[in-house]
Amino acid sequence: MGKSRNTRRGAAGSAEAVVEAVDGGLAELIPDRDRARAWTLLIDGAPQSYVDLDDPAYLSFEYQRRLGHVIDLAAPAGRPIQAVHLGGGALTLARYVAATRPRSTQQVVEFDADLVQLVRRELPLDPNARIRVRSADARAGLAKLPEGWADLVVADVFSGARTPAHLTSIEFLDEVRRVLRPGGIYAANLADGPPLAHLRGQIATVAARFTERALIADPTVLRGKRFGNAVLVACDHPLPLAELTRRAASDPHPGRLQHGRELTDFTGGAVPVTDAAAVASPAPPPSVFR
Repeated sequence: MGKSRNTRRGAAGSAEAVVEAVDGGLAELIPDRDRARAWTLLIDGAPQSYVDLDDPAYLSFEYQRRLGHVIDLAAPAGRPIQAVHLGGGALTLARYVAATRPRSTQQVVEFDADLVQLVRRELPLDPNARIRVRSADARAGLAKLPEGWADLVVADVFSGARTPAHLTSIEFLDEVRRVLRPGGIYAANLADGPPLAHLRGQIATVAARFTERALIADPTVLRGKRFGNAVLVACDHPLPLAELTRRAASDPHPGRLQHGRELTDFTGGAVPVTDAAAVASPAPPPSVFR
């Protein structure tokens, strides 16, 4: 794909947008006027990531804050972990782990090699952070990791604002489980709107492979009133439900946590997804990004 780069500097050297064609579409890095070295990454107009280079522990997007809560509770505060990030974007969550859990070892799998190059150039990583970025398909990259390597696997993969079908199935989760150590946690950023068939199917799929599950989302999304993100968390040991509930409820955009019987009822008889039947998540309506 041909590339175009447009970096402009405003008065007194203030940062301006960086626009560049990448494999996944048109990438834009938009500076935050209120934070000196903070940027939002958009792909074809859809917000993907927010990064503050001066404060990588600052999470702006509500779904990233919820994933941040999972990261905070995945191990005692400050203890290094081994984390896998499927989907890189601007590497927001990898930076967050590095800032809040120094000496952590992380693997990022991001399909879009051009995007990785752009992010590394414009939003450079801390050279002391133990973050390895591999340009590969998420499932193929996961398959190359050792068995029992990860304390945490985070799936946040979107292509054209949709999660690819092959990352929604039981067979995909079998690979996730292989890479997780005993007691490890899986967390996925999912996007859906009414009638929430994709979200219900993903909960049923996770329930077929993990004994403990919880879902965090905006109450209006859970009621099927609008399209939005939901964070699905799964493992085989008791989740820190009370603390996750408290943190989600105290966010600037409060989230609600469902688990147990309430989550089973929400799933509504949906069946687990297999590779043979998997489809990509639904495309968001155009109004979502206006």
